[in-house]
Amino acid sequence: MTHFKRSSLSLSFFFFIIIIIQNESLFHNCLLILYLSAPPTFFSLTFLQAPYGKHHRPGWGPNLRPPLAWFLMESPTVWLTLFLFPRGQHSSDPKAITLITPFLFHYLNRTLLYPLRLLAAPSTKTASGFPLSVALIAFAFNLLNTYVQATWVSHYKDYNGGEVFWWRFCFGLVVFLCGFGINVWADKVLLRLKSEGKGYVVPKGGLFEVVSCPNYFGEILEWLGWAVMTWSWAGLGFFVYTFANLGPRARANHRWYLEKFGEDYPKKRKAVIPYLY
Repeated sequence: MTHFKRSSLSLSFFFFIIIIIQNESLFHNCLLILYLSAPPTFFSLTFLQAPYGKHHRPGWGPNLRPPLAWFLMESPTVWLTLFLFPRGQHSSDPKAITLITPFLFHYLNRTLLYPLRLLAAPSTKTASGFPLSVALIAFAFNLLNTYVQATWVSHYKDYNGGEVFWWRFCFGLVVFLCGFGINVWADKVLLRLKSEGKGYVVPKGGLFEVVSCPNYFGEILEWLGWAVMTWSWAGLGFFVYTFANLGPRARANHRWYLEKFGEDYPKKRKAVIPYLY
């Protein structure tokens, strides 16, 4: 109970700070941090993989059940967006509301539906835990990124572009929805394979025939679409960080498949970008 009270006080203090010092300088500093964090993330994950899923290993502190970990670490993207967006000067603008919707759409799936699918999958009931330390790092990133994206859309973006806004939005939305569909489909395939109780097997069919991690490819596509929709440094920064985070992990997953299955694993597959990477 004491820990819960301290957490509540910390969140209240966080909200108070945002409200009091909300200004352009704070936003630009957070945006700069988003960009500066991408290169070290890429290089560190090239040599040291986050210890969850296939790469789970001891030594990272206490573990959470994967469904709970995903819910907790992704949750700021929903509640912080819903806290910040109504306080922006464009919060009642139909363009701003339309623009923030895909962001929330993705994270409602990732925060609520994906953990529920994990919870329902038989294999995850006995799966290795998810390190609390890694979940806290992801939670902190989501606080930062959600602040940048939601604040840009609701407060700093210029919506006076006329039809150009809608052309960019529609093109970006098509890319986003393609990525979302790939991401959800690939997650379902992987969960279905795990639920069969045969351990890790070689995924087959669809984009699995050309890349080892179509779920990551789908998410990268989503945030490329978001960068086009927002047409901003904020959206581009999120896309760059997404690749910096998922690119090295996809390469590590690809090497893991090759080492585990040897000659049985298709050599023509790339890690995450079809035919390229």
